[in-house]
Amino acid sequence: MNSSPDSDTLEMLRRKVERLEILNAVSCGVHSSLDLREVLQIVLADAVRWMRAQSGTVCMVNPTTGFLEVEAVLGLPAEAAAMRLKVGEGITGWVARTGLPVCVGDVLHDKRYVEVHPGVRSELAVPLRVMGQVRGVINVDATTEHAFSPSDVELLTDLAAIAAPAIANTWYFEQSRLKARLFESLVHVGQIINNTLSVDDALQCITREARALLKAKMCSLTMLDDSREWLDLRAHSGAGDAYVSKSRLSVSDSFLGIVIRRQKPMQLENVKSSARYQNASLARREGLASLLSVPLMYAGRPTGTLNLYTGDPHTFSDEEVRVLSAYAELSALALEKARLYDRIVSVEEELRESERLSALGLLAAEIAHEIRNPLTVMKMLHHSLALDFPEGDPRRTDVRIMGEKMDHLNRIVDQVLDFARSTEPQIVDVDINQLLDDLGLLTRHKLRAQEIQLVRRLQPELSRVAGDPTQLEQAFLNLTLNAVEAMPKGGRLSVRSRSLRARGAGPGSRPSHVVVRFRDTGVGMTEERRRRAFSSMLSTTKAKGTGLGLAIVARVVEQHHGLVRVWSTPGKGTTFLVVIPVER
Repeated sequence: MNSSPDSDTLEMLRRKVERLEILNAVSCGVHSSLDLREVLQIVLADAVRWMRAQSGTVCMVNPTTGFLEVEAVLGLPAEAAAMRLKVGEGITGWVARTGLPVCVGDVLHDKRYVEVHPGVRSELAVPLRVMGQVRGVINVDATTEHAFSPSDVELLTDLAAIAAPAIANTWYFEQSRLKARLFESLVHVGQIINNTLSVDDALQCITREARALLKAKMCSLTMLDDSREWLDLRAHSGAGDAYVSKSRLSVSDSFLGIVIRRQKPMQLENVKSSARYQNASLARREGLASLLSVPLMYAGRPTGTLNLYTGDPHTFSDEEVRVLSAYAELSALALEKARLYDRIVSVEEELRESERLSALGLLAAEIAHEIRNPLTVMKMLHHSLALDFPEGDPRRTDVRIMGEKMDHLNRIVDQVLDFARSTEPQIVDVDINQLLDDLGLLTRHKLRAQEIQLVRRLQPELSRVAGDPTQLEQAFLNLTLNAVEAMPKGGRLSVRSRSLRARGAGPGSRPSHVVVRFRDTGVGMTEERRRRAFSSMLSTTKAKGTGLGLAIVARVVEQHHGLVRVWSTPGKGTTFLVVIPVER
């Protein structure tokens, strides 16, 4: 005879099935979203419903402030969402501190209770453990006494355990999204600062974009002075007058100085109260809270600091520190690039000025020669006339003065020629390819601005020549600028270098000359202009400019015992060939 199942056993099984169904439903709900607040609201709604409660909250520990803050609320007045508790304060804080669940049958008789709503009589709170640590507390409230049973405690604890992985997933997702956004912004910012050429513009761009990158209240950039003992504010974004006008910082006695000395990122959670921050009163006036400072490094040495300030207390994550450090590396390179560009512009101006001075020297020499020839004839005729007037005749004085003035003019001509006479080249071993590389760096912005494509075909391991690098560089610069003037609407400039062996020399013999060719696709020259390209600058037929550059090229090449040739077709372009001997 079969006996009927025990009624208690059936009830236990029924409750177990019901509980599993609840947990399964909750699991499906919390894993349906990757938004933290939405997941917490789903967890709270299920907890209130299955616990037959009237209200509830989910509080999470803020890692920066250490306070418990309400992240989800249900059935309570709006002001409850603004509640903040210290860990250990109230029933919720007690659960967060101990990590134990608590069920209070009558909150009016519990000294730990902090009233949020006057109608609450019972409270059940369980810890929310995420990745093994108590990160929050789930609370449910009822308006009747002893509303929750031990099984409710067990069920809510299980609900919290199911919610923990979903919460962790939302954090991972948010971190990944933040990382993707930061690195996407980093690439974008890198492109912006890399295209900034002026040092001042680069400094302002760096602080502006860094502030936007991490959504900071303010960003500043300090640079070491020449003594490397002081940090000067060089740029800022979002700073007030008080911060801008503050005194410079000592490397040996400031927080930013510590960043320089240690050469690694550092942060302060609250600059208003930190003893390590020198300008706490200024921070209070400016409304600054947390600070992240990273060193600007170039060639293994610190050059300054990049500093981010938030308006509210904030702990910068490892990801934020890595991103700002990477940004600082890009910024240091961009600053060095801008400094080099400023130097290049300065050197280019110096070379152009040197070209003008050399041209003036040549022009003065030609004028002096042109004056000396008729002056010599005048002196010869003056002496041949034998103008010897008697004493007392005023014409005798005139003749004497004329002779003296012609001698004076002759001395002036000698002085001009002495001044204009070029110095002998300072001969050293010269790497022509290196000169052409430096020239390409020097003129690249000018070529780009005029839409001229530079094509270089430089022979590897080109023989070195005996020459003056400064004079040769000036000659090559003049040929490049001549090509630029010939292509006002853009074009192509081809520069080629190669070694040349003497005629009849065997395959294994050393090269005797180096050949450098400049070929442009410009307007070209007429036969008359080509024939007189290197002739006297006083007789130039050039429509624009002084016509002095090619005369300087000819003089430099001649001083190096080389030769220069030109071929040109009107409307098709011009080719200059410079041949320099390897040995003098």
